[in-house]
Amino acid sequence: MATNMDRMKTRAGRRRALHTLAALAAGAAAPLSDIRPALALVQDPAHARARGRMMSDLIGVNGWAGSVADIEMWRAMGISWGRDTVGPGQPDRRGEPMRIDKTSSAYDVDLPSRLLRNERNGIGSLLMLGFTPRWNASVPGENNSAPVDVDAWKQYVDAVVRKYSAPPYNLRYFQIWNEAAGKLSGGLQQSVFWRGPGFSKDEKRSKPYERAMQDYVERVHIPAARIIRSYHAYVVYGGWPDQGGLDNFYRWLEYRSPELKERMLDWVDYIDTHYLPVADMEPLYQRYVKNGPARGIWQTEIGNEYIKDPHYLPRYFFDFAVWALGRNWDDPNKYVSMIYHWEGYEPYRLTHPGPPERTYNVSGRSLVVLRQTVGGHLASFSKPLQCGPGVAANALVSGNDLVMQVSSSPGWQNISIGGLQALRSHAIKADFIDAVSGEASAPDNVALSWDNDLMNVRFKVPDKVNGAGNNPPKHLAYLVVRSAAQAVA
Repeated sequence: MATNMDRMKTRAGRRRALHTLAALAAGAAAPLSDIRPALALVQDPAHARARGRMMSDLIGVNGWAGSVADIEMWRAMGISWGRDTVGPGQPDRRGEPMRIDKTSSAYDVDLPSRLLRNERNGIGSLLMLGFTPRWNASVPGENNSAPVDVDAWKQYVDAVVRKYSAPPYNLRYFQIWNEAAGKLSGGLQQSVFWRGPGFSKDEKRSKPYERAMQDYVERVHIPAARIIRSYHAYVVYGGWPDQGGLDNFYRWLEYRSPELKERMLDWVDYIDTHYLPVADMEPLYQRYVKNGPARGIWQTEIGNEYIKDPHYLPRYFFDFAVWALGRNWDDPNKYVSMIYHWEGYEPYRLTHPGPPERTYNVSGRSLVVLRQTVGGHLASFSKPLQCGPGVAANALVSGNDLVMQVSSSPGWQNISIGGLQALRSHAIKADFIDAVSGEASAPDNVALSWDNDLMNVRFKVPDKVNGAGNNPPKHLAYLVVRSAAQAVA
């Protein structure tokens, strides 16, 4: 029951161009007929609610850490979530023993040991439930199609959630399928991961899957969601593809099954999309999270070839944090984005697995710098920033520091900040830190001065910028005003 999760990741045109980067304790299952579409009743630990939000709360990856050394690298990069498959279920025939102890696209990695390592180290685990074994596929031989026997699908889901929601694993989050969709606004007649009648391996000959929504909602999503909630766990939507279009996503979420008389949206706890910029989360938040019924917004796949731009990850997560701080970030798990993939032989992955030993790539190093620079409890910064020509900036408070992420042209640049009069009588300093390498500039390349109520920060951007592949080339850095938090209350 291979997942095909890697099959489409490197196709030309698979992902649309990046835009607007800136802008449970176990219990017996209740009868399914008694489980209503209400939010899962799981209380988060008091200490998690009490502490402030952290940058690391937002950061996850696809895949699992395979060793203690891997865990240490995850910590250094601020990674707090992993995601992967669970199976293979019943891959060969009906009635065979249910196998749910393997993970990865080939189901060749031991799952329990990975989950226990995560549990011991405070890392969250998201299990993706899917797909259909070929013997049960509605499209012959296609495991990304609806199950003929829905009971077989339900048995697989129940076995997974029953086992892994209980001690010693204690998982609370389960994702249903991956990128189920119908005709995509990006041009495909059928989603790569949701095949139906009219499908052809020759994309030019494929026809639209007319019952795509109805079959997914009635045969996959709601049956699985009922089981997940019966174990007091949370339902994560299966990752809406970036080529699907948000208007189409609204239609899917709000689709009411004529057979079940229920909306899929009422059986979703976390809205989930793939490869979208932070700006696209705003309409989802306003429509489904601000006043319910969903609990939060996740992206269970971001990055991939976008990470060839060394600015992508630090800009994405910094902007994500600023956005989340203004959107009632009252639960550390409310907003999460997971990088695809945390290891690999492509030079843009977070790490290279070796041999002889695992090392950071440029993208992984940029996360280490982000974790080191923005490692404190976070708070919004609402004071006005006045940027000089060729400079763009976003800001938040991390611990005792005001941190501005700055994208700028080479040469001497300037940012003026209002509302910090309380700092005039304090000894403060500013650092200019390369967002990719972590190197701090020489002290004489950063200067603080006052112009009435404005704090002026003058800084020198190197001629050799760290975003040479960008158009035009820009330098990404953190401008950190130390011990400034007392002025932003």
